[in-house]
Amino acid sequence: MISLRVVIPAVVTAGVLIAAGVLVLGRDGDAEPARERLVRAATTPGPTVLVDARGTVLAEFTGECGSGRYAYVCERVRTELEANAPELLTGKPGLTVRTAIDPRAQEAAQQAVDRYVGRADEHLALEAMVVPGSGEIRALAASHDELRGYKGFQQGSTAMVYTLAAALEGGLRIGDGFPFAASYRAPTYAAFKNCKGQNVGDPTHSVLNFERGGGGFTTLESGTLARQNTFFVQLTERVGLCESVRMAQRLGLERADGLRLQEFETFALGVNEVDPVAVATTYATLAARGLHCAPRVVTEVSDRSGYRRSFPPRCEQAVEAPVADAVTGVLERALAKGPLKGLGRDAAGMDGTMDSNVSATYAGYTPALAAAVALGHPDGYRRPLTGVTIGGKRYAEVEGTTIPGPIWKDSMKAALDGTGATSFAPPDTTRFGGCSRACAD
Repeated sequence: MISLRVVIPAVVTAGVLIAAGVLVLGRDGDAEPARERLVRAATTPGPTVLVDARGTVLAEFTGECGSGRYAYVCERVRTELEANAPELLTGKPGLTVRTAIDPRAQEAAQQAVDRYVGRADEHLALEAMVVPGSGEIRALAASHDELRGYKGFQQGSTAMVYTLAAALEGGLRIGDGFPFAASYRAPTYAAFKNCKGQNVGDPTHSVLNFERGGGGFTTLESGTLARQNTFFVQLTERVGLCESVRMAQRLGLERADGLRLQEFETFALGVNEVDPVAVATTYATLAARGLHCAPRVVTEVSDRSGYRRSFPPRCEQAVEAPVADAVTGVLERALAKGPLKGLGRDAAGMDGTMDSNVSATYAGYTPALAAAVALGHPDGYRRPLTGVTIGGKRYAEVEGTTIPGPIWKDSMKAALDGTGATSFAPPDTTRFGGCSRACAD
């Protein structure tokens, strides 16, 4: 006669119930020979996985991000968990990390990136899509399967919108302006003060326009449309460097390396190394009429035992709605007058190219979706976007509208195709139209 004994100790670790079963076979009253003893190892939960908004598994998640098509998603998940739930990064198995990644938007972004940038190209392209009013990150696409060495790219003139918003909040109108020249030098060290009150002007440094020209009277609107470097440095001097920095922070800008934003006189020219998530978030705040929502790709972490932790939206009104609407009105015209022309629905956008073509960016939004695309090399100035072959095509130089812009347009059209078009709130022309303080003579 064969007897069956089952021993099931209950073990609870990390919120996961693990049942270990030991099955022993033997004859009544007899010692159990080793060859007849069967021990079944303790059952363990499966690996921790990342899933998209619909619950489809994207990849396994160990807390370390190596290579793969979702390396950018993994890096963002790790960043958010490190900040909000570091205890979930200790390699605990069996968790399901639900993300806000939308399969359609993710595919649209990835296909657009792959259309223009080869996976073997030395330069890296990244795109992030963020929902205005919730901060949910719908897509994170990259041209490389590995992001080793990446610490953000300088955003170029896509940062001009922060000084523009600060100027409008401070009482200027889109028709206000002043004369500007082809080059600019700070008159004194005290011409620019950081948020600590320190003098950071540099009279020894000349700022030039990207096109190495320009001059005459320019307004807030025309200076933005033309992306005039010297005009925006002068505007920063008049509005205040700290006011520009704080506006950027309120909209959601932060450095990719986690350090404080660098407060230089050239802040409006996009000298800080930032990630497309941060840039897309600032533009999403404008799209949401000044409502800033912290970007988040992780929406929930759960396991089979019933453990569940949600990560809800965190939003606050960062800027008055009329100020955000006025900025949007200018960026609508910037997109319509630029080479991308638009999306066939209400949309606003701005391109950026760093000095010496170190990096190139395009950022824009509709009322329902914001996105930013960045292109560059982790080695920065040693690998500029000049005389390069990208995506099998040779470029003398790459600007924001050369590769990032088409990626942005293609991905946004595909992600929004079939969805209902929504409209921007019209700017308050009574408050922001024309000029008041600095009109042309």
